[in-house]
Amino acid sequence: MKNLFDTVSFKCSKLVTKNYSTSFSLAVYMLSPSIRNDIYSIYGFVRFADEIVDSFHGFDKEDLINDFEKEYYKAFKAGISLNPILNSFQQTVKENNISDDLIQAFLKSMKLDLVKGNYDTVEDYNEYIYGSADVVGLMCLKVFVKGNNAKYEALKGEAMRLGSAFQKVNFLRDLKDDNLILNRNYFPGVDLKSFDEKSKQAIIAEIEEDFRIAHQGIKKLPIEAKFGVYTAYVYYKKLLHKLEKTPSHQIGNTRIRVSNYSKMGLLAKSFVSYKLKLV
Repeated sequence: MKNLFDTVSFKCSKLVTKNYSTSFSLAVYMLSPSIRNDIYSIYGFVRFADEIVDSFHGFDKEDLINDFEKEYYKAFKAGISLNPILNSFQQTVKENNISDDLIQAFLKSMKLDLVKGNYDTVEDYNEYIYGSADVVGLMCLKVFVKGNNAKYEALKGEAMRLGSAFQKVNFLRDLKDDNLILNRNYFPGVDLKSFDEKSKQAIIAEIEEDFRIAHQGIKKLPIEAKFGVYTAYVYYKKLLHKLEKTPSHQIGNTRIRVSNYSKMGLLAKSFVSYKLKLV
């Protein structure tokens, strides 16, 4: 009956994805059914870790993240966990040969959020983004290439740039909550108390360059993954465009969103581009 429990575990990861991110859930649905469960399981794992450090106020976050890490390694060793998110993730890790250094880098960045509020140097900023976002892109890439190591190595750089772009857009979108609630500032050399158009445009230019390079990699992805990843890319590009049009002082006081209606329109446009082989 382990197979039934595994099925339930992957469904739990899917449920986490759908409830925490309608945008990412929509993008995953555009992937081939053969790889969806593994991407859901990756999202479930990284989302739970992120929620521990960002949302579980009033609880001992350090104990929670350390326990989460220990339980993952117990699950990996035993091949099972009664935590369905960890049960599905450990299977995905094994079946797709996801290296442990990626998981360790991710957990390191999550733990940094408990002790570090400001990223004053570009080196610290890049290290955090690598662990919090780039390695997640690499985990997904492992799933996409299905064991083709040559393909993985060829697309690593672009996958990391896409992860970086997504994370930087999130940073810009979440400026208000990161600053006022979590007391964090990820952007080196930027004073959030006097966040201005010049600072905003410099960040956007950096993100646009990440997207430019990432787009080249999306074109080379396996057919099973291409449309889903392109859907996420188009959504984040739209969100970046909205942030660009929003005055800098407003970004610091509100959270910019893309409406569900707009998301459906973006999906339709993405599908047309995909069918016309523009990507």
